[in-house]
Amino acid sequence: MANHKATKKDVRQSKKRNERNRYYGKTTRNAIRDLKKLTEKAAAGEKLSDVISMIDKLAKRNIIHKNKAANLKSKLSKKVNTLA
Repeated sequence: MANHKATKKDVRQSKKRNERNRYYGKTTRNAIRDLKKLTEKAAAGEKLSDVISMIDKLAKRNIIHKNKAANLKSKLSKKVNTLA
């Protein structure tokens, strides 16, 4: 690492961003896991909108790719729609 003030600042910023992105990613993965465990269609339908919102925010912030976000939303919607 260079001994420039700007480089040191960039290292601090990227560390902070990395921690924040890991937090949002992990929180969303936990929400997806919890949604997959649900067996009631009504409860899953309510939770689905929250999870889709979280996924969209990750894609908007470039934490995950937009195609991955679309695939996740599609699979989750299919799963919720097949619940009895």
